[in-house]
Amino acid sequence: MRFGINTFVWVSPCTTAAVKELAPKVRDMGFDVLEVACENPDLIDPVQVKKVLDENGLQGIICGVFGPDRNICSQDAAIVENAKRYLRWLIDAAAEIGSPVVCGPMYSAVGKEHLEEEAARYNEWKKAVEGIREKAIYAKQKGIKLALEPLNRFENDMINVVAQGLKFCEETGMENVGLHLDSFHMHLEEKNSGDAIRSAGKRLFHFHACENDRGIPGTGQVRWEDIAKALKDIKYDGAVVIESFTPQVKEIARAVCIWREIAPSQDTLARDGLKFLKRLLTDA
Repeated sequence: MRFGINTFVWVSPCTTAAVKELAPKVRDMGFDVLEVACENPDLIDPVQVKKVLDENGLQGIICGVFGPDRNICSQDAAIVENAKRYLRWLIDAAAEIGSPVVCGPMYSAVGKEHLEEEAARYNEWKKAVEGIREKAIYAKQKGIKLALEPLNRFENDMINVVAQGLKFCEETGMENVGLHLDSFHMHLEEKNSGDAIRSAGKRLFHFHACENDRGIPGTGQVRWEDIAKALKDIKYDGAVVIESFTPQVKEIARAVCIWREIAPSQDTLARDGLKFLKRLLTDA
């Protein structure tokens, strides 16, 4: 099992220069993977990112960031096309840097939550399935998997739990569409995170290990032993990535509602989180 960390811990938006600065730090801390949050493609050169990752012995993972202007199930055709262009860029970037997956809530947009009539909800769902299927066909040609992240009910109204995510994946009809599970969201939505992981099974393509307060893994209420056992039960061999946030990165802190200190520092969050996860999953 490989251990990684998302660039969100230190910077937003991520840039090629930020990757050059973070890669040796992440390597020296003992991580195997640097997950690159791609808020603005104009700021990231995948060719240079690949070079930096290789120089530091790191695998890269491409993480998508999906705001309202990248909503693939929008009623606005221009927004849908923008979402598809962005997804194509993410897939190309993943192929360039050697990322086996593109991860994130690409089926919709973060912050989209509204109560609709059943027919309208079905139409959104159908449009999302069709859009993801289209991009999955393109991704398959490049050997890339799409890992869809269920979000908690305060951040999205379409896929909140594994059961919904599996239904969505199945409706795409594509084997390279699976799930990206995050223990923070699971803690809020699933009845039992371990059982949810086991139900995901082979469809689990990517995993975020995050505490219930988005702080240092192992310092909160997440049932880590259950998660570790479930990952072992399904023989998960993908990356386990810390995606946590601190008030120092103000833009992302506002986006995820971090209003207080949840770790002594960004580096402490990374080091202590990695130490905990390695102990937990090595002994699982």
